[in-house]
Amino acid sequence: MDTNEFLDAIRADLQAVTAGDETAAVVAERLSRALESSLHLRLLDAMGQAALELSGQLPSGHVEVRLAGRDVHFVLVETVAPPPASTPAADEGVAARLTLRMADALKVRVEQAACREGLSTNAWLVRAVTLGLDQTLGCRRSGGHVTGFAQS
Repeated sequence: MDTNEFLDAIRADLQAVTAGDETAAVVAERLSRALESSLHLRLLDAMGQAALELSGQLPSGHVEVRLAGRDVHFVLVETVAPPPASTPAADEGVAARLTLRMADALKVRVEQAACREGLSTNAWLVRAVTLGLDQTLGCRRSGGHVTGFAQS
């Protein structure tokens, strides 16, 4: 959705109010230009509030407001369950080594968790790191867009 059409409608409304009064029309044009950025931000605030309200009514997932210049899109983002433990990782063919140091007590807990889920310690750690990154970053990059939430 292009927000310029809404800003143009507000500008046209101001011009209609000043019909016949040239001085008032000039003032209205100056005001509309001066307020354009503020009006644009108010529109985005309203769209963000709408997305939050819609997200609160969804059983899963959320609605995001994505911007590309002055072009605004509402996108429904479904919550994706983590892949089952037996699903091979997408990067399984590529292996990189990383030395990880941790307290002995934590190592025991990791090994117990992996055993409970029928995974190797390495597979459990790779999955835990992947899920942890997805959750703690709070946003994901897809193409040239950044997705996620903004909270005030």
